[in-house]
Amino acid sequence: MITQTMYQTILIELREQVLCITINREDKLNALNIQTLTDIKNAILSAYDDASIRGIIITGAGKKAFAAGADIAEFANFTVEEGTKLSAEGHATLRAIENCPKPVIAAINGFALGGGNELALSCHIRVCSENAKFGQPEVNLGIIPGYAGTQRLAQLIGKGRALELLMTADLIDAQTALNFGLVNHVVPQDQLIAKCEEIFAKIKNKAPLAISSVIRCVNAYYEKRADGNNLEINEFGNFFGSEDFIEGTKAFLEKRKADFKGK
Repeated sequence: MITQTMYQTILIELREQVLCITINREDKLNALNIQTLTDIKNAILSAYDDASIRGIIITGAGKKAFAAGADIAEFANFTVEEGTKLSAEGHATLRAIENCPKPVIAAINGFALGGGNELALSCHIRVCSENAKFGQPEVNLGIIPGYAGTQRLAQLIGKGRALELLMTADLIDAQTALNFGLVNHVVPQDQLIAKCEEIFAKIKNKAPLAISSVIRCVNAYYEKRADGNNLEINEFGNFFGSEDFIEGTKAFLEKRKADFKGK
């Protein structure tokens, strides 16, 4: 059972089987320090096997920022070893999100810069408000993205566009992000969470085991050591032994709504 007392820098709320994680550092534009990364990772991992949670929304407190990068004040004087450790923690957190068996939607309200954009990239779906701004400005600091931004950005919007954004540190607005394929939807800010909940309302009607399998198979396409096609073959075949498959096919033939149990 996930409880608020477990976390220092995030707020959590469970509504209609959807866990909402809010980065609660509004005075810092929700910058990601090490504690925030750890809190997010632990909340995500706790949701993996929690049957009461069918999906997760990650957002930032206030209207100005989803997460305006890493906390520069925290790492300005880091050593090589400390910088490497910070990057490793960021990678671990974002892998936990990317590999979560429950769908994770980023609700991007305002700035998503540096580590904040990388956080959004690791989510399965991205919805942003009309005032959202995206960018990887790390080269302005004499560094590069440290939370797999060089990898996921290229995967999502293509090598050429990714390289331009990474090397120029330019910011793009919500409509450009939509045109690039960086986000799935752009909505007015007061409709941001509602749009995410609308998406989850559709997903929650589907078979939970199948949703988790879709995430694994799509992720496998981007893993160099994985054979996504072979994984899909095995996953597809395994469903013929599941209760959800029996219920789903029976409901289809009987022309009724399926009642999936995630078994």
